[in-house]
Amino acid sequence: MNHDAYADPYIRGILNTVKTIAMVGASANESRPSYFAFKYLLERGYNMVPVNPGQAGKEILGRKVYARLSDIPEPIDMVDIFRSSEHAPPIVNEALGLKPLPRVIWMQLGIRNDEAAAKAEAAGLKVVMNRCPKIEYGRLSSEIGWIGVNSRTISSKKAHLLGKGVQRMALERAAGPLRKEGDRGG
Repeated sequence: MNHDAYADPYIRGILNTVKTIAMVGASANESRPSYFAFKYLLERGYNMVPVNPGQAGKEILGRKVYARLSDIPEPIDMVDIFRSSEHAPPIVNEALGLKPLPRVIWMQLGIRNDEAAAKAEAAGLKVVMNRCPKIEYGRLSSEIGWIGVNSRTISSKKAHLLGKGVQRMALERAAGPLRKEGDRGG
């Protein structure tokens, strides 16, 4: 697969079907990008699982933090790697040892490791590199366009006004309805 560009249907297909996302490198620090991305995806109805050895046993946004992927007691659909590129191969190796296997390995903005990607794809996983699921969700749902950013997505879908003047639109996800504002979920 060409990892220099991704077709919108490929990204949309991933974001529409994954439910549980393990974010490796999630931070409890509210000023870190991983915190923002974690919070955003959690608010969009994804079951977010933080993975950070330094925070293991604590909570991030009401979610228990695990030291390793293998410590998570539930199946994972997607592993979101928020660590530098050289950490991707061992994370992918650990993900490939999970039963059942996750369906997607996603490497955040600035993170690319072709060796790790090839290994994941050889095992049948989808791979995205150098992209942020938060940004892609916002762009593909047209939500990001409501704040003055050109998403290159045109939709006739009626937006729903949800609290405090911010319009939130959703991808058509198999995970069911989005949580209401303030609902922290499971």
